[in-house]
This record gives sequence, C-alpha cells and structure tokens, in this order.
Amino acid sequence: MSFNTALSGLQAASIDLSTTSNNIANVATTGFKYSRAEFGDIFAVSPFGNSPTAVGNGVQVDNVSQQFSQGNLRFTDASLDMAISGQGYFVVSQDPNATNLVYSRAGEFRVNSEGYIVNNDSQYLQTFPVDQNGNVTSTSLNTTVPLQLPASTGAPQSTTEIEIGVNLSASSITLDPTLFDPAQSTTYTNSTSSTVYDSLGESHVMTYYFVKDQAAANQWQVFTYLDGNPVDVAGGNSITHPNGTPPVPTAQLAAQLNFQADGTFSSSTPDPLVSASIPLSNGANNLLITHDFANNTTTQYSANFSVNTLNPNGFATGRLTGLDVSEEGLVRSTYTNGVSIPLGKIALADFPNSQGLANVGSAAWTETIDSGPVTTGEAGSGRFGLIQSGALEASNVDLTQQLVNLITAQRNFQANARSIETANTLTQTIIQIR
Repeated sequence: MSFNTALSGLQAASIDLSTTSNNIANVATTGFKYSRAEFGDIFAVSPFGNSPTAVGNGVQVDNVSQQFSQGNLRFTDASLDMAISGQGYFVVSQDPNATNLVYSRAGEFRVNSEGYIVNNDSQYLQTFPVDQNGNVTSTSLNTTVPLQLPASTGAPQSTTEIEIGVNLSASSITLDPTLFDPAQSTTYTNSTSSTVYDSLGESHVMTYYFVKDQAAANQWQVFTYLDGNPVDVAGGNSITHPNGTPPVPTAQLAAQLNFQADGTFSSSTPDPLVSASIPLSNGANNLLITHDFANNTTTQYSANFSVNTLNPNGFATGRLTGLDVSEEGLVRSTYTNGVSIPLGKIALADFPNSQGLANVGSAAWTETIDSGPVTTGEAGSGRFGLIQSGALEASNVDLTQQLVNLITAQRNFQANARSIETANTLTQTIIQIR
C-alpha cells in the first residue's frame, strides 16, 4: 500500500518536473504560454461511507493547464512582426484555401515566394475582406482570405478633376484678352501650373493663365494649356489671340470667372468648367478634366495673387514600398506615388474557455469541445485587443518562479523516493522476523 502511494507521488513529481522544464525551455519562445501541473488526492471510499481511520491512496495528475496571461511586448524593426495587446488570437491556415484553421499568439510573419504573409510554420495569415475605403465587408470566419501582397507596381490613374482655389487681385490692371500671348507675360495677369497624369501614368503640365477682362468689371478670362499647347474649355468664350513663335492667331475657348462686388465667387461660364477632350500622342486615353474653382474658395480681393488650393486627382505608376498595419489590424500597401491601398483587416478569434484549446505546438492551438465555439471580430472592437505592428509578444514564463518550482518538484521527488526507501526498510524488517 505505502509502495503504491509513494510511487504515485514519484509519478506526479516527475510530471511536475517535466512541466516546469518545458516552461523553462520555452522562456524565449514567442507567444508561448506556460503550463501548470494540477494534482488531486486519491481516496478510497467504501459504499457505506468513509472510515474515520481511512488513509489516502496517493496523488493523481488532474490536469496540465496552460495559463493564457499576456506576455510582455518586445519591439522589433520588422513591420510584419505583430503582437496582440489584449485578448484574441491570430487566425492562420495550413493552405491558401483557408482550411485547417489554427489560432496563435505568435506574430512572427514574413512573405513567402508567392507573396503571401505566412508564419515560421508556413501557415497563412487570415484577413477579413475590405472595400476600397478599408471597411470590413464580412466578419465571418468562412469569408476570411489569406493576406497576399499585390503586384510590386501600382497601376496609374488618369486625372479627371483639379480642385483649384485662387485669389485674383482686384487691384490688377485690366487687359484685352484678344492680345493674350502665353509667351508675353505682359499680356496676362497671373499664371499657375499643376501636374496631371494620363491613363499610362505619364505626367503632363496643366497651366492656367488669368486675364482681368477690360470688357466688364469683376470678370476674368482663364486660358488653359497642356504641355504648352492650348486646351479648349467646352462651351467657353471663343477668343482669338496670338499664340506660338512666331505668334499665330489662335481661336481658343476660354473659361470665364465672375465675382460679386464683395470679392466672393459668383459664377463661371460655362458651369461646370470642363476641358474639351484632350488627345494625347503617347497612346493614352484622351484627357477629360474638370476645373473646380467654385468649391475651393476662389476670390477677388485687393491682395496679392495667391493659390490656396491646387489639388489634382490621379497619380503615376507607383512602386511598392511596404506595408502599414494599423492598431485595428487594417493592412495597407504603400507605393512611391503616395497611393495607399487597403488589402484586408487581420482577423482575430477568441473562445469562451481558452484553457480548453488543444495545443498543437509553435504557440498555436485548435478548437475543441471544451474550448467552446470560436468567435471572430476586428481588433479594437468588443473584447478584442489592439494589434501592435513591429512588436512580438514574449513568453509569459516567469523564469524565477519556474526555477523555484523546479526546486520544489525536485524535493517532492526526493521525498517520495525516501518514502519508498522507508517502506522497503520496514518490509525487510518484517521479513527478517524469526
């Protein structure tokens, strides 16, 4: 009887030693959660109740439970290193089809040869799909997709509108628009330029020439040029003026801006101001550009000419420069042309009972009946924590505590071994009785 009791103690102490040793071995493992051996006593109970002199039958291992407390965040220089500050797990899959999902706190991610974001076990990071504004379109686990980098070159976008707001000096002298010549600065009042892009991503210079019209008070004519060539404004005023070298009479449709007596913008001719279709010689689509003066604080005050707003849309071809991950898990690709495109939002998962998860190694777990059903959501919403880019969650092992546990387990093992030795001595004494 005493042999079996001491033997159960040896087995329990051995498991305690193994558990503690495993914790110490993984003190530097990213996302690791330490385990604790939990024991219960063995007590024989008769059908008619316990005897007041009954003695226990030893110890048994009830459970080896993992403790899911937050580990410290360790900051790194890699933008694809990620840590969850708070509750939740990364969702990763064994293949690009998002099957065989596992859940992990280890955020050591990298790019594989196919452009997918994977962890050190080549498992694919799952994200929720998003629209062009970065808003999640579905938070269902069934709709998550692996995060894949786009092509290294971003497609260009043709300019379709220029937001322009200027102050035209009310004290400027009036001029005759029919004498306007872009080569002669004395024939126009002011000018400004902006860069626009065609459908192939090639840049062009759009120039505005402002002429204070002597024909009427508070009236200005605006001539537009693209790469030094005159551009008509559809429905504008037809004005013949010299152009080129040597100057040649050129009929051009100009825009007209009208102002109130207090200097505020009144109207334009035509309304809206849209350039006629501009053909290009490089094979790109024709440009069709709207010039928005009305909505950008265009004024005629007695002050120097100034450009308050000059913001064309469109952009050139861009080269992929990196990824940006927000605290809410939104992943954007950034390009050299200043464009940022949302790729997806990192999916987070959680469970009613994390200690019921099945450990599959590499700081990853799978769902079980004991863990309860998985719930998914976005970082920073509900009970889910935030995502810290450029950081990793360190192991939550307290090395000092584990070393103390190791000594305690060793003492327990030695004490149980001594119990067997004592029981053996007693048995030898009984056997030697004559």
